[in-house]
Amino acid sequence: MKYSKLGYSGVEVSRVCLGTMTWGTQNDQKDANEQIEYALDRGVNFMDTAEMYATPPSPETYGKTETIIGNWIEANPTRREEFVLATKIAGPGLPWVRDGGLITGDAVLSAVDASLARLKTDYIDLYQLHWPNRTSPHFGKHHPGHISFSDVNAKEHSDQMLEILQALDECIKVGKIKHFGLSDDTTWGINEYIRLSEKHNLARVTSIQNEFNLIHAKDWPYLIENCVHAEVAYLPWSPLAAGSLSGKYIDGARPAGSRWSKAMRHGLFRDTEQSNAAIKAYANLAAKYKISAATLALAWCDRVDGVTSTIIGATTMDQLKEDIDAFELVLSDELFAEVSEIFKQYPLPF
Repeated sequence: MKYSKLGYSGVEVSRVCLGTMTWGTQNDQKDANEQIEYALDRGVNFMDTAEMYATPPSPETYGKTETIIGNWIEANPTRREEFVLATKIAGPGLPWVRDGGLITGDAVLSAVDASLARLKTDYIDLYQLHWPNRTSPHFGKHHPGHISFSDVNAKEHSDQMLEILQALDECIKVGKIKHFGLSDDTTWGINEYIRLSEKHNLARVTSIQNEFNLIHAKDWPYLIENCVHAEVAYLPWSPLAAGSLSGKYIDGARPAGSRWSKAMRHGLFRDTEQSNAAIKAYANLAAKYKISAATLALAWCDRVDGVTSTIIGATTMDQLKEDIDAFELVLSDELFAEVSEIFKQYPLPF
């Protein structure tokens, strides 16, 4: 297993981060225990969850994943130091989470305590803001004309960010969290948090996790360049584009029990003719080199300059083993060049 520094924190994390959002819906406690122990045995020392999980989010699944992880920690208390544990506070919009309200300083303080209780741990290594209070260009909202940045009151949001930052700083000072990060945010969001932390001598952002994969690489190059030079770890989530880059949904296939066979909060916005054509091309290229389409997509993500650790997720042990194995593959220059040619044909297919 290879390791990288988690941005400004300097903490060493594995290039693979174990995602957990299916634990509590598609996976039960036994499955989660097996995944955790296997990942640790393979050298994975980074695990990501959220108060909102399991997915798809609902009042019934809220907090279930943290509870499952907490049960494992309670049963294995001496192993807590073996991994960096990350979780997230939900942003606005979910009526069963703080009445769908904005992230505020008070919300951070209460949510941290609630996560600590569910996780059955004294500290959270990385506490992240799941999405910002303002609408950000994620989840299919990245095309021009979908949202308007000009309509955003920057000062109002900056004031909210300062209040959030002060609460995070308080949590760090008392030892409840060690570092904080962002998720589903933008270059402006990163830099505004850095500006505020420097101006007010508060905790500094150390990471951001955004969707990043072969069919959705909008953060390259500008946001990732910003991350590299600002010492902010870049953590891709959905490196397989919600499983589609495995090839299992090509031409409308919907395997029983798969994610795309179930209702999804934001719908199947990745399912377009262009995405289907791109995925077919990548799958054919992978077959040419006698590797799986998923392996190709994950190995490509790991090779992109500026990527710190890629968040994977699996519902079966076979998937988990294949996903972790993918990070041992070093893409040859020849294969990387062929991937790049396909990428140029389908740079933003959804």
